[in-house]
Amino acid sequence: MPYSLAIFDLDGTLADSFPWFLRTINDVADSFGFRRVADEDVEGLRHASTREILRRLEVPLWKLPAIARHARRLKAEAAAEISLFAGVEAMLQTLAARRVQLALVTSDSEANAREKLGAAANLFAHFDCAASVFGKPAKFRRVIRRADVEPAQVIAIGDEVRDIEAARSVGIACGAVCWGYAAPAALRALAPDHTFEQMDEIADALCRARSPDPANAT
Repeated sequence: MPYSLAIFDLDGTLADSFPWFLRTINDVADSFGFRRVADEDVEGLRHASTREILRRLEVPLWKLPAIARHARRLKAEAAAEISLFAGVEAMLQTLAARRVQLALVTSDSEANAREKLGAAANLFAHFDCAASVFGKPAKFRRVIRRADVEPAQVIAIGDEVRDIEAARSVGIACGAVCWGYAAPAALRALAPDHTFEQMDEIADALCRARSPDPANAT
């Protein structure tokens, strides 16, 4: 069955925010009392699950909401430093033209997300933002209800292990991009339905099974 709804993550998937994250994480660590991240720690953390990352950095779960709010404020201040990956707009335009509904589920605020997306924000039919670290499944379910599609017609695309886990917990397909926060090997180890090494592969994979647009039929 072809995909009728594509739910995208933002940071690390559509927006190139990992360099900003690396510049910022230790200031956040100092503010909230968890372990700083040394340069030599980064690659190991990219291979870890979200729960393992929190354990290694000694982040108390009860502090996560406050940390998330703080991070959203910092992202808003640094909006000019975070750009979309090359090819994002063309990919989203292709999907929208092929009548795939687009949704965004992110831990960032909707205001920050719209600013990062720019004109491409108008291509999205659904936004469900400010997701908690483990709160994406509920937001996926809500977006699917709003879009009025069957779970078998939905794919969630992200760059972290928790994105794959969230998609599977609600019974939808998952796609993993190799240019974001998690290491490609960590994502492939979970055998997502699709693994994308380049941006243009997303539209190709999602549209391959769809019938031609009648407006372009000959």
